[in-house]
Amino acid sequence: MAERLTDDALQSALAGLDGWALDDAGNGIEKTFGFGDFNTAFGFMSRAALKAEQMNHHPEWFNVWNRVEVRLSTHDAGGVTSLDIELAGFMDGIA
Repeated sequence: MAERLTDDALQSALAGLDGWALDDAGNGIEKTFGFGDFNTAFGFMSRAALKAEQMNHHPEWFNVWNRVEVRLSTHDAGGVTSLDIELAGFMDGIA
């Protein structure tokens, strides 16, 4: 099981990501992605889903037309772990 990042490690990791922020509860990271249309948003979700399945680490997300809201947290660890940071970086790379 992945271990929850320390506050310092989390802040350092967030500094290396584009637009991700700690959620209000402080135990997950969030970002809203915007795309040109539904097809592009859905393609993003499909690619991210394949990576998530490969990692066995699945996002919480919500999609309306061209917008995908994502929240990442490692529930077993009670917060953000390296798995969340890895998946966030992957999502940034394919967006």
